Amino acid sequence: PPPFCTVLRPLTPPLPPCAVAAPSVRSSRLGAGFLILCFLRIFSTLAMWSGRQGRLRPVGCVVEELRCRRREREAALRKARREQQLVSKRLLRDDILEEAEGECVAMILGEAEIQQFLQLAQRGTDEKQRERALVSLRRGLQHPQTQQTFIWLEGSMRTLVGLLTSNQALLQLEAARCLHELSHSEQSAVAEACLPATSYLLTYLSGHSSDFIELCLYTLGNLIVESEAVRRRLLPQGIVPALAACIQSPHLTVLEALGYALSQLLQAKEAPEMIIPSVLGSTLPQHILQLLKPGPKLNPGIAVEFAWCLHYIICSQVNNALLISHGGLSTLGLLLLDVAGAVQRTEDTGLELLVCPVLRCLSNLLTEAAVEVVGGPNQLEDERVVAALYILMQFFLQRQPSLLPECLWLLNNLTANSPSFCTSLLSMDLIKPLLQLLPVSNVVSVLVLTVLCNVAEKGPAYCQHLWPGPLLPCLMGTLASSDTEVVGQSLELLHLLFLYQPEAVEAFLQHSGLQVLEKHQEEAQLQDRVHALQKTALHR
Repeated sequence: PPPFCTVLRPLTPPLPPCAVAAPSVRSSRLGAGFLILCFLRIFSTLAMWSGRQGRLRPVGCVVEELRCRRREREAALRKARREQQLVSKRLLRDDILEEAEGECVAMILGEAEIQQFLQLAQRGTDEKQRERALVSLRRGLQHPQTQQTFIWLEGSMRTLVGLLTSNQALLQLEAARCLHELSHSEQSAVAEACLPATSYLLTYLSGHSSDFIELCLYTLGNLIVESEAVRRRLLPQGIVPALAACIQSPHLTVLEALGYALSQLLQAKEAPEMIIPSVLGSTLPQHILQLLKPGPKLNPGIAVEFAWCLHYIICSQVNNALLISHGGLSTLGLLLLDVAGAVQRTEDTGLELLVCPVLRCLSNLLTEAAVEVVGGPNQLEDERVVAALYILMQFFLQRQPSLLPECLWLLNNLTANSPSFCTSLLSMDLIKPLLQLLPVSNVVSVLVLTVLCNVAEKGPAYCQHLWPGPLLPCLMGTLASSDTEVVGQSLELLHLLFLYQPEAVEAFLQHSGLQVLEKHQEEAQLQDRVHALQKTALHR
């Protein structure tokens, strides 16, 4: 029997941190993430073919086997994502305030100077003098050497925490700013030293000053991602309920800071077991989806933060059915339509920061929907999503090519189990635009070919729309590729065409197809499939 499995399924690894360009404060979501993404996709494709060669199973057996493999692969991918996770921190610093204070350059302070500033902050003759002492200390704490000196100086953190709990608002704010500078340190020992302050920062989230709450949230977010000890301290003290209370704030700056802090918490290695169940048991998921609903109240900065939160929750696979039951698929689908509309209205939107997590959330939720709630009322049934993906792919082709695999990944998951989405793809005449993406990269080529396999797998009526046309010349080009994954997926598509469109065999032979296949017959990963296709072609 030929070594092809014609039962296709969505590709759904929990993806690594963002692959798109982003502001410097989001360093964990820069180009390194895209390298990880490429590695994970190659790994997943290899796993997909592993053990399949030479076998043809009944459909039920194949489906169950694929689900089992998918679960194993996703477990490995989640592990890889956690191991490759890069630390991202946010620095909230008012440049105008810095300029008004005078020198903006970080000063290196010695032990004597630190002690002097702390004593003045504690016992200064007036409030202004005490405030200025903390401003000078904060400026010094911007330098790593001063940070190290500070945390090893006996009683320094205790004094700073005492000032944080002061009943004088300005001193309290400056003490919090000092802690914020420390939280941004790249040295893990500094985050550990801030542990005594975390309980107070958590308590102040229920305060009345939006600026102070925002500062506390960013500081907690920086400390959470750095230190497991901080997370162990904050979880039993109720950080999840505290964040759930904050999400009802009317202040946009607080909501954006909350999204950042929550996303940092959700990235912890122990999140699937220790954190995400508590988050799902709170009111946070409903509020997050509410904040992602398109409309005049949608704030792009807030939406980006909470879209990443949703992405980390979904990747954990703790209870995605709950998110679907809350309307997660429909909300994200409408948001994608809204973003595609915005792309058509303006060229410089910065929407790639939002598109990436939304695409990933939809891709992974679609798999859960296909497995758990097939035919249910919460499935994504709006076929305008296909048109939206086309718009986004055209937009990002020149501006942000790293997002093309994200769009194609979702398109694959839409078409894998849905004849209606395959019909939409054909009725919108999108096959030719998809083929034009083949030269972009090997990763893009594999995903384009996989989408075409999804269409061809639906039977003869669908293959008639693929053939004749520009597909054969493109296939001859991808079969000549040096990339094993590209060639392998090309062979899969060719097999489906031979199966459902017999005239494709003759056209393939007329284009010297056998000679092209001969080039790969000695490659271990391809030879069984090559021999099967040669046999099919020669016996027609």
